[in-house]
Formats: sequence, C-alpha cells, structure tokens
Amino acid sequence: MKRFEKKRAFITGAGSGLGRALALQFAAKGWKVAIGEINAQRAEESKRLVEEKGGKGLVVICDVTDEKALQAAAETLSREWGGVDVLINNAGVAAAGSIEKIPMDQWEWILNINLKSVILGCKVFVPMMEAQGGGHIVNVASSAGIACLPEMSCYNVTKAAVISLSETLYTELWPKKIGVTVVAPTFFKTNLMDQFRSTDESQREMAQKFFARSLATAEQVAAHVVKSIEKKRLYAIYQPDGKLVWWAKRLAPQMYYRTVGFFYSSRFARKAASAL
Repeated sequence: MKRFEKKRAFITGAGSGLGRALALQFAAKGWKVAIGEINAQRAEESKRLVEEKGGKGLVVICDVTDEKALQAAAETLSREWGGVDVLINNAGVAAAGSIEKIPMDQWEWILNINLKSVILGCKVFVPMMEAQGGGHIVNVASSAGIACLPEMSCYNVTKAAVISLSETLYTELWPKKIGVTVVAPTFFKTNLMDQFRSTDESQREMAQKFFARSLATAEQVAAHVVKSIEKKRLYAIYQPDGKLVWWAKRLAPQMYYRTVGFFYSSRFARKAASAL
C-alpha cells in the first residue's frame, strides 16, 4: 500500500459483512475509511469499530443505486479528504429461482443493487482518481459469476457482468494509473442471506446450509482482498473451491457444463445439501 500515501478508502455496504471486515483491515493499517451505507445504525457501528482499530472513520449515508447520491458522496470525500485512493464497490444482495418463475421486480432489484451500483461507483469516482493521478477500484463479484450454477440466473448474471466490467476497466484505466481488482468468493460466513429472495423455499434452505458449513470467514476474504490490491491483481479468488471452478471452466468449459448439467439433472446437489 506504499503507493497510497494519503491512505483514503471508500467502501460501500460497509455496515456489515465483508464490507465491515474490509473497513477493519484498512483501519488496522491506519487508513481513513469512509463507510458507505444506507443503514445509519450499521454505519455508525462500523465507524466506531474502525476507530477502535486505529483508523479514522467517516459515515457517508447514500443509496448506491442513485447516481446523485454517489456524486454527493464523492463531493463529500473530496471536501473532507481531498479524494479517495481505494474505492470498494461492495454493496450487494443475493437471490435464486428458476428462469420461468423469477418475477421481473426481482430482476430489477438485484440488477440495480449488484450491477448498476458498481457501474455508477466506477463512473463517479474514476474522474476523481484520474485528476489526483491514480487510485484503485475493487469490485466485489462472486464465484457465481464464473460457475453459473442452475437456479441462480439473476444472481449469476449480475456477478458475471461485474467480472466483465472489471476486466474491461483493468485495461481501460491502465493509462490513468488506476488499478482494478475483482473479488470472486464462494460461500463464506456473512449476512448475505438477510435480504435473500427466492422463488422456492428449498433454494433458501440449500443456500443457508452452504453458508453455515463454510470454513472461510469474512475476515479471511478481506485480508486476501487487501493483499490483492497490494499486488495489483486483477482477480482475487481466495477459496480453493473457487480456484477449482475457475480452472475447470477455463481448461475444459464444455466438460465443466456437462458435469454441472449431469449432477443437476440427477438432483445430486439437492441430495448432498440435504445431507449436510
């Protein structure tokens, strides 16, 4: 992190989960951390924890799906800190359902929060970073955007799009000295299920079991993200199962999807989940 002398980070969705874990990672290194949140109570709690860790906290209440709200946040950070070195587009939600059952309002909800907010975050903060001579953007996607498992189309689409956007910006922003990292975790202990939506209760039950059985923590994923920023990595894939999917899909994509299709058609995944 030596290239960021002023140590300023803005993290959306930092009131809980991975966002809060990331905020505390930066705080432990003595950074100024702006908590981008729509929930004021959660934001204030994160600010308190940041300052206990040795950082300087700033609460920025904003709706990440609203361009004007993000622009106001950028103006606040410019006024208070003179800019931002690291932007982390972390805010997100989860959903599941078969394609014929997912209502359009669920599509609009998840597209707005998981994808539109990331697009807007990049759009609003890139000019600031370019003007100050550089910076780093972290977009939190998911291994779901790589694995593309069945009955998760609305979630998969948003996360695959975030990966595509990040890959595009990695080269587009290179001349402007703005680094880009995309995070693709699998299941880890977080509060993503709090706003989970699904068309079938069995989808919720399966997701809850996988989250509950996960060995990874938000703190471990957050630490890996910080290391990825330090090393200017494009991809931050921490968990072994995520790395396995990454390589399987790239080395043998047809075989990968045939295997997924076979296990799905045999309902093996549901049987395995019910046995957990």
